[in-house]
Amino acid sequence: MADTVHPLIVETTKIMEAAAPQVAEAIPLFTPLNLILFSLAAYLVYMRFQPTIIPTVAAPEPIVFTTYTPKTLLKHNGTDDPRILLAVKGTVFDVSAGKMFYGPGAPYNIFAGRDASRGLAKGALDDSLLTPLDKPLDTLADLTPEEKDSLQGWFDQFEGKYLVVGELVNEKS
Repeated sequence: MADTVHPLIVETTKIMEAAAPQVAEAIPLFTPLNLILFSLAAYLVYMRFQPTIIPTVAAPEPIVFTTYTPKTLLKHNGTDDPRILLAVKGTVFDVSAGKMFYGPGAPYNIFAGRDASRGLAKGALDDSLLTPLDKPLDTLADLTPEEKDSLQGWFDQFEGKYLVVGELVNEKS
């Protein structure tokens, strides 16, 4: 009798084994998919918290107020020098930003590097209205009131749109 197991015990053992929770097989943590996902998450966190590098812009060349004579102003006509300057009522403006108007081949290029006062006052693009380089500056004394108003309008436009970089004076004797 010692060698035989009671059928009730056998039945109870089977029921207990069936009711016992089955232990799941362990899934490995370091699978190729998990490694790829972990690497992607680490990269995104790195990119999110990395310091932002702000590019530095070179400071523009300082503008120095300069006294020009008709001969020294002439070289700033857009062909000899990339800067385009012109004078109105004795004030020299840097009109390089308006290269499409004052640059080589442009409609108002006749005034580049010159005193444009008389031509602007008269509303004409004529070489004869430009003061010769070897003569004193034009005093504009013979302009009509309408021409003076027109010239002032041009001056105000230049003053509002372009940088003042100097003054135009006569050549020293």
